[in-house]
Amino acid sequence: MHLGIEIGGTKLQLVLGAADGTIARRERCLVDPSRGGEGIRTQIRQAIPRLGSGAKIRACAVGFGGPVDCQTGKICCSHHVEGWADFELGKWLSDLTQAPVRIENDANTGGLGEAIVGAGKGKNPVFYVTLGSGVGGGLVVNGVIYHGAIPGEAEIGHIRLDRNGTIVEERCAGWSVDRRIRELSDANPSSALAKLSHGARSGEARFLAEAVRLDDPVAKNLLKEIGEDLGFALSHVDHLCHPETIVLGGGLSLVGELLRQSVESGLERFVMKAFKPAPTIALAALGEDAVPVGALLLAGQIGSL
Repeated sequence: MHLGIEIGGTKLQLVLGAADGTIARRERCLVDPSRGGEGIRTQIRQAIPRLGSGAKIRACAVGFGGPVDCQTGKICCSHHVEGWADFELGKWLSDLTQAPVRIENDANTGGLGEAIVGAGKGKNPVFYVTLGSGVGGGLVVNGVIYHGAIPGEAEIGHIRLDRNGTIVEERCAGWSVDRRIRELSDANPSSALAKLSHGARSGEARFLAEAVRLDDPVAKNLLKEIGEDLGFALSHVDHLCHPETIVLGGGLSLVGELLRQSVESGLERFVMKAFKPAPTIALAALGEDAVPVGALLLAGQIGSL
């Protein structure tokens, strides 16, 4: 059996399964950020025996929510939980499991899952964008994560949208969209978006699609802006990397088809004529399993790369 682990700022998932990404067993835990990295490592130590039930772990891979050195297995840092900076997670986990280990950024890992068995299956290359507490990216070419030079993460969230330094995360991350909805609701209290999101203290983006369906001009304009901002950023990805498919994942992707259409329209506007039609835009198919499935696939690649 292979072990796949997702380590995030609020969620920890461990799965046992096959090299093709099939999940057989799962442990899911909530993360207490106040306990830091050591608290998460304690959860992992306790969860593996429960999950394994005596099964031999042949290989292990981790999708970590932050920048990593994939060659050494060392964590650079976590932007959400203290106690991870310069931690040698690969060595620690290999000692714990007595198995070879790969450490990857979570967006790279989720991108591998979507490219091999998710919305990008059969397409090549595949670029994955996760729209959550941040905006991450991963490029998969010929079924393998493309790294480039270390640290080797496709940080689309830090692409600048203007010369003043506005980055994609400040416009398209979940927290950014929530903030913009609050501001728009205060300025337009009679709008459907304001009425639907009234009283919410977080996660306001979940009301965006319904407000658009109600033909709310405030919501429609916001969705158009998000699509244009992300489409503009993805036009750079297209011009440089030429993916066949771009997959949208993360919490904001749950806005669904309306978001997909908006990004598709924005991308088409900014792609140069010679590269049209623009890459297909698809919604992630694996949902919450993108990173765990990607980790199993990554574990299955150990020894072949």
